Parts: sequence; structure tokens; C-alpha cells
Amino acid sequence: MAELTDGELTVLGLVVEQPRHGYELERVIEERGVRAWTALGFSSIYYVLDKLAKRGLIETAGAPPSGKSRATFRATEEGRELCVKATREALATLTPVRARVLIGLANSPGLPDKDVATGLTERLEKLRRQHEEVRAVRAEQEPLPTAATAIFDYSEAMLAADIGWTEATLAMQTSMDKYDIKKAHRALYSPSSKDFALVDVPELRYIAVDGRGDPNTSNEYASAIEALYGVAYTLKFASKKTLGKDFTVGPLEGLWRADDPSVFTARHKQSWEWTMMISQPDWITEDMVRSAVDAVAKKKENPALDKVRLHTFTEGKCVQILHIGPYDDETATLDRLHNHYLPDNGLTFNGDHHEIYLSDARRTAPAKLKTILRQPVKQ
Repeated sequence: MAELTDGELTVLGLVVEQPRHGYELERVIEERGVRAWTALGFSSIYYVLDKLAKRGLIETAGAPPSGKSRATFRATEEGRELCVKATREALATLTPVRARVLIGLANSPGLPDKDVATGLTERLEKLRRQHEEVRAVRAEQEPLPTAATAIFDYSEAMLAADIGWTEATLAMQTSMDKYDIKKAHRALYSPSSKDFALVDVPELRYIAVDGRGDPNTSNEYASAIEALYGVAYTLKFASKKTLGKDFTVGPLEGLWRADDPSVFTARHKQSWEWTMMISQPDWITEDMVRSAVDAVAKKKENPALDKVRLHTFTEGKCVQILHIGPYDDETATLDRLHNHYLPDNGLTFNGDHHEIYLSDARRTAPAKLKTILRQPVKQ
């Protein structure tokens, strides 16, 4: 015979205790605070009674003219035997550790910190209210028989433990210092859109993939971007889990190069060579990158994963400006940089053209795209 659900065993136990009709079952369930430790709603009582009756575990002791709602049910012999057996098993059964909050916590690295803190704070408030409600129901019924005392003791202990765990997790979440390259190097990631500015870029670390061709049509480029983001988020989750160090995944960045820099202003994209990158904190190691690549590769094949590498370099003195608008409209700004600003200030090229994509092109209108245009220079 199929096992009894928690709701079925609860209702069957109350009917075994003494014959009862639906409204009386609702009253007893409410008075004893049964809903504090079972998922049993008022509307489900009659559904459960019907199921138990169809299985021959309970039967009507008489149905008065007022209808089904006042029908009294009593346990059959088979019902009593199954209730005894199921009760013995329930006493020895461990509480399953399947709280939905654990799934939420496992997925939380993908959320902003404030959203995680808000969710945990809301959960803590609900737990405290539930704890107070259980204590109030208990106070109304005291003195209690031994079994009822044990039930309330267990409910309160579980809620108290959950409250303590949530408080500790919330404290850890809010105290964790998350690294964000845009904040750590604010001057490098918040330039003016009006004037060119000279900045000194220190040694920085990235995961990177090299390639060639038009980014709008190249499958190689699309695979590289997918690989970089997959590895970047895997590194973030691993760092938070194993090192207790969290960081915000940085914006996509690109180094663009060609034998003749004029191809950038002419937009001859098929001639472009590129290195696409995402910044990393200085505690990310080669071994961590390799492990992240392997983890991503197990989920989905991507030829670009074999090209992902940890890349550290120093750009030094650079000129940069914020471009707002479509990528193809960068031409005028680059022309000003190459043919006016650099020669007027006695500067020349000293490295790859660097672009930092502050906007998500999938969700941002072309006219509102924000891109940092950076060029390493020397006298």
C-alpha cells in the first residue's frame, strides 16, 4: 500500500484519536497549532478525507441531512494499523534538509548583494513572526500533555535555529567586501564624454581570448565572448565559495590592433585583430582559471574555451574618453584623437587601441551605449 503523505497521516491520526467531522478537524488543527509544523490548509482537509475514504482507511459513521460537511468519519481497522505503522516510521525519520532557501543561497552569487540582503532580511522577519505565533498558540493551550509539549519544543527549536542561521548568513553577506574594478579604479572607468584625459593605468589582470575578424559577423568572436562570460562567472562563484572573496564581474573589454591604425577610423572590421577580456581581481590564479575552464567545458562545448588565458599587463600612460552612442559612430572621436589630440600634444601610439563596454548591447539602445575609448601613448 502506498505511503501516507504528511497531511494524510496528520488527518488519519486525528480520526484514529476519535471520530470527527470536517469542521471539528479544522477546529482541532487550529487549536493545536498543527499548521505550524504541517502544510495542511482548510480547503485540503476534505480532499484528504476523500482520499483516505477511497483507500478504505476511514469510513463515515453517519451522514446527517445537512450534507457532507457534517459527515463524521471514523478509522477502519486497516486505517488504524497503517496509522500505527506510519507513526512508528515517522518517529525515526530524519528531518530532510531541503529548505528552498538553500537553493536560493546557491544561486545568490548571480544577484546583486543588495538583493541577497533584502531577501534574507525579509526571511528573517517572517521567521520571527512565525516564532511569535507558535509561542502564542502554545501559551493559549498550556498546560500541555507530554506529546504536545514535545511538538511545540521541536517547532520552537527549529525556528530558533533557523533564525540564528539566517542572522549569521545575513551578517556574513552584508560584511563581505566585494571587489569591483569600476570602484577600485574609478578614474579609469568613469571618464568625461567631453574631453580627452590622460591617465596612468597600472598592472591589471584579465581573462582573455585572442581572435581576428569583424565582431558583428564572426563566429569566432561570438564564441570568445560566450567563453569569457562563462569562465568569469564560474571564477566569481568559486572565489566566493572557496576563498570567501566576492567580486563583481567586470565589463567586457577589447584590445584592437592592425598594421595600419587607419582601419579603425575607416571601419575595415575584417582586418581587425582583437583580444577580448574581462578584468579579474589579483587573487585569481592560473589554476583557478584552468579549473573554471574545465567546469564550463563540461556544461557546453565551445572551441574558444581552449584559448582562454590569464593575461596580466601594464598599459601605463593612456589617453581616454567616454563615447556615447553606436559603436560605428566612434569614427569622429577616433579621428580627433589620432589626427588632432595626439600630434597637438606631442604624443604617439604606444599600444593597442582599447575599448571598455560599460553597457550591455543586448539591453541598451544604440544611442545610449557607453564605451570608453582608451589609447596607450608616449612622447
